Amino acid sequence: MASEATTGDPRGDGYKWVALTNTTLGVLLATIDSSIMLIAMPDIFRGVGLDPLAPGNSFYLLWMILGFLIVSSVLVVSLGRLGDMHGRVKMYNLGFVIYTAASLVLTVDPLTSRAGATWLIVGRIVQGVGAAFIIANSAAILTDAFPTNQRGLALGINNIAGISGTFIGLVLGGVLAPIDWRLVFLVSVPFGLAGTVWAYTKLEDRGVRNRAPIDWIGNVTFAVGLILVMIGITYGIEPAGGHDMGWGSPKVLGELIGGAVLLAAFLVIETRVRNPMFRLSLFRIRAFTFGTLSTFLSAVGRGGLMFILIIWLQGIWLPEHGYSFTSTPLWAGIYMLPLTAGFLIAGPTSGILSDRFGSRPFATGGMLGATLTFGLLLLLPVDFAYWQLALLLFMNGLSMGAFASPNRAGVMNSLPADQRGAGGGMNATFQSSAQVLSIGIFFTLMILGLSSALSTSLVSGLTSHGVARAVADRVGHLPPVSVLFAAFLGYNPVKSLVGAGALRSVSAVNRATLTGHSFFSRLISAPFHSGLVEAFSFAAAACLVAAVASWSRGKRYVDEGRPVSPPASSDDRLAETSSR
Repeated sequence: MASEATTGDPRGDGYKWVALTNTTLGVLLATIDSSIMLIAMPDIFRGVGLDPLAPGNSFYLLWMILGFLIVSSVLVVSLGRLGDMHGRVKMYNLGFVIYTAASLVLTVDPLTSRAGATWLIVGRIVQGVGAAFIIANSAAILTDAFPTNQRGLALGINNIAGISGTFIGLVLGGVLAPIDWRLVFLVSVPFGLAGTVWAYTKLEDRGVRNRAPIDWIGNVTFAVGLILVMIGITYGIEPAGGHDMGWGSPKVLGELIGGAVLLAAFLVIETRVRNPMFRLSLFRIRAFTFGTLSTFLSAVGRGGLMFILIIWLQGIWLPEHGYSFTSTPLWAGIYMLPLTAGFLIAGPTSGILSDRFGSRPFATGGMLGATLTFGLLLLLPVDFAYWQLALLLFMNGLSMGAFASPNRAGVMNSLPADQRGAGGGMNATFQSSAQVLSIGIFFTLMILGLSSALSTSLVSGLTSHGVARAVADRVGHLPPVSVLFAAFLGYNPVKSLVGAGALRSVSAVNRATLTGHSFFSRLISAPFHSGLVEAFSFAAAACLVAAVASWSRGKRYVDEGRPVSPPASSDDRLAETSSR
């Protein structure tokens, strides 16, 4: 198998391109669906007849957004390990079937109100299961199909399609949802059917299989532990016990501590079972360890960026520039396209160059560029000229794209042939779980920034335009997350938060001002900018540390394809370490 590193595919050149196009379609569909609901959310809630801002309904809002991400994060390692044992193509193809069936079920939701929203949440979770099968095995299928001198290109195209899919989903959701909210789910069905038939008829299992019993104890402790941590993060950004956020509530603390204990137990279990799902021995490979660490840190820096930019555009910039609140979700997606363009340009290019020169300079340079762009975003005023934001988004996309492709190629090249599914799944789990963590961190930092001045701004602004003091005090004491969700959903915030009854008691002139394009955005711009500083400073720090981790991977390292069986004893593990 050493010849694989230097020669082309000995069984013909055509199959690798079939593998690339099909897996890229699969990853693109999966990541589009991870974000397509963000912009479509107002139309979806109107379609099922549920007000997401009503008391008690934030559960549905959060789980429609995060349920897909949580389940795919939890399952991707286990499903990558199953691919190593039973065939990566077999697991990948099954994922296409589950994903397509779930998309169809979501389209035909027959229920309304909370029952209709619950149907969608369950359907999204099942759709996330299918996506996890696809994501967990796509990189391993490509690594099996391509020689090492072309893997950077292949994995770069695949990875950039996946990352850019999250931004394509924003625009697609904004275009389809106003026509009919069901189209947001229906659009995936024909592509899913075509991809499924194509995968079953054309893809071949060319990887090295490592058949072994399933590590049930490890799987269960890992899944339950990670789910508890992610649920704790999800509810940590919600108000609880009279506080703006729930990080100190017994429920959230119990979820976080319980999840951490189970994950610690999982690590102990994995060192003692003969066939672990999480191959801790892979962390002895320096290129894998630091490549995965930089994957995690870059995703933490990038994951919450999309939410912050959407709120910035929908809640402040677009209304101030004359866009109606109902149109802001679509235009927010369109105005973020320079970010996608940067990814699409830099990803394949850096992948090709990394095949020749190695991953380290491009991945490290990409993270340094991302650090710079987050620093420049800190200098951007709340009411910016669009070309300034577009330029910085494009630069950020170039930087993230320059990092993503070489880094993924470096990680996959470092893995033994029989561990590519497990190792690729481990890397994908760190990336997916970092996105959920990032959303929690970014929202927390935004809320901390808003809480210091938002209440005073709201009360003084509303009372100065005739709103009764009691109503203004009620709105001023709403948790900041309610204000963020109103802006995020593209609702008219004053109408949603103050209420039609209270607005009828003010003069027509004041009512027009309060519900106009500019009042709310100007009212919260100063407190919002304080939150932006906190969030972008954190993102810049995360990317800088990711650059250090990326450089620490060492010189170019490619595993020669020698299958590595699970060590049976501590002596075997020491022998394996010394051989490397």
